[in-house]
Parts: sequence; C-alpha cells; structure tokens
Amino acid sequence: MFVDRVELFVSGGNGGRGMASFRREKYVPRGGPDGGDGGDGGSVILRADPNADNLAPLLNKRHWKAKNGEPGGTSGCAGADAADLVILVPPGTLIRDRERGNVLKDLVEPGDELIIRGGRGGRGNKHFASATNRTPREFEPGEEGEERWITLELKVIADAGLVGFPNAGKSTLLSRLSRATPEIADYPFTTKHPNLGIVSMGHDAGFVLADLPGLIEGASQGVGLGHEFLRHVDRTRVLIHLVEPFPTDGTDAVKNYHTIRHELKTYSEALAEKPEIVCVSKAELTDANTVRDALAEAIGKNVLLISSVTGEGLAKLVGQANELIVEQRRQEREAKERSKPVEFATEKAIRETDDTGESP
Repeated sequence: MFVDRVELFVSGGNGGRGMASFRREKYVPRGGPDGGDGGDGGSVILRADPNADNLAPLLNKRHWKAKNGEPGGTSGCAGADAADLVILVPPGTLIRDRERGNVLKDLVEPGDELIIRGGRGGRGNKHFASATNRTPREFEPGEEGEERWITLELKVIADAGLVGFPNAGKSTLLSRLSRATPEIADYPFTTKHPNLGIVSMGHDAGFVLADLPGLIEGASQGVGLGHEFLRHVDRTRVLIHLVEPFPTDGTDAVKNYHTIRHELKTYSEALAEKPEIVCVSKAELTDANTVRDALAEAIGKNVLLISSVTGEGLAKLVGQANELIVEQRRQEREAKERSKPVEFATEKAIRETDDTGESP
C-alpha cells in the first residue's frame, strides 16, 4: 500500500532529575554535596532515507516518544542520556506543524533531518554549593522534551513526470521505458498513486520517470485526485505531457491539453513554467498524426508522436527528456553554489599567509 500523507505525535524524552545527596565517607566529616546531574532525554529524529519509498510503515503508529534521561546518582555520578528515536522517511517528505500549518523542514536530500529535541537533564545539588550555602538541598527536576503534532507529506522526487488526462497512456509508457509494472486498465483513474521507474540510457546514464495520477478539470481546486496529484508533480524537473488523440469520452485533444495546462498554472506558476515535452500517444491509431499536427499548430511548439505499443518515437522522447534533465541538474548545481555563504579569511589566517599568497 502506498501512503503519502500521515499525521504523527512526536515527543522528545524528558530530562532526568538531578540528585540531592551528600558525601558519606569514613573520616570525612561534612563531606559536602555530591548529587549528580540527570541525563538528557532522547530526541526524535526524522531522517530522509534513500531506501524508504513511502510513508506506509508509519501508518499504524501515530505516537512516537523518545525515552527519558536517567536521574542523577550519588558520588557525583550523572544519569545516562537516553538514546535518540530515529524515524526513517523517504526523501521528498515535507514536514508541517499540524496546528499552525507552517513548514518545519523539507527533507529533500538523503540524510536531511528534523530533530524534536529531548529535555536537558536537571542539575544535582553539587552545583548549588556556595560559601554561604554549604549544604544545599536544591536540585533541578529536568526539562520536558519538545512535543507536537506534525503532518508528513511525501512529494515524489523524479527527474521527469508523466502528466495528462486519465487513460492517456502514461502507465503503459512507463512500463515500456522501464521495468516498472504499474496497473494498466481501460477505465479512468487506473493509477491511484505515483509509480516510479528507471529509464536506462547505458551503463552510467538514465533518469527517474514517474507515472502520476491523472488530472481532470478542477484538479487545482481539489476535484478528483486534485492536490494528491499536483503535490507529486511539484518535485519533477521535466514534464512529459501525454495527449490522447481520440479520447473515449469524445472530448477534443487540443482542448484537453489546454485544460491540463490551466490546472498546472492555477496550482502553481512555477509548476507551469517547468520544461515540457508534449506527446500525442497511441500513434498506432489511424489519423493520430493529424491530431499531432493540429495540436502543434494550436500551441505553437513541436509535438512528438509516440506509441508504447510499436515503440514509435520513444527513442526521440527519451533523448529529449534526458537533455532537458541534464540542463536542469546543471542549473540546480549552479544555484546551490551561488547560495552558499561566502567564507571570509580570518585575521589569523591572513597573518599566517606567506609572501607567496599561499597558506602554509
């Protein structure tokens, strides 16, 4: 079962209580306070793991609480810190505060983390000794751990996403270009959740292709699969827009293309501006090329004619998609480099620099 949205209650462990005790040793009168500190409570860590592909493992457990820190002991012994509780989620998981709705963290890259902090352990009475208070009985109980309800939303990360009306042939195309085995049927909304496949282009080249649930008119307002679909499209680098030449419901192919474009733009301007490859599917049907020509003229851009049955046009589609993806990756790397903070040389480093301008 594919799950892309869950709500969890996460709570860091409480800090351990500090100890109030006094040194008791033969021949050492008035040994003084020796109460140890309590251990820190464990934190709850949500970590992006490349081996996780959806949120289904979290569906049957809604409450996650890390263990509390151990209380302090005598003879200055500190209590043990509690272990952290790690929750593994797929890369692309967006974490929101359920009550406020604000984004806490977007776990895009493997290893990205959101930490719900555990409480700090309380101090023992040895910390409260002074010249005027040699027998302190004060101690700290330990801080409470952070806790909150959070909403996890998975946005599938793929290089290219297949968009289009239901039954446009997206699942069939994915199965033809990769080893993925999505459900394929002749009724609308066959695809209920995203399916991913790897399109191989040799030993060291390829990209991730996503078959995403079909759109219908009004999807940007939540009609049909609505936002469940658009949330996943938002992560893709390139859109491959499939248009069925002769829809079974009698609608017009050109109108269907504009309908999908309108829904994308209404949901997000940034989404509508993503690079797009337009394809008329099912080229094996008679007069499919006529529909391709009419669509190309109507939208003023090149339109491919492809067939997942005969393989017509698939090599050209994969080649164009790969070129756009490579360019998008390059732009992303450059943007990340520009966003890095500038590191200024410290005064000490400048002093240590030799006359050649090179640090020793």
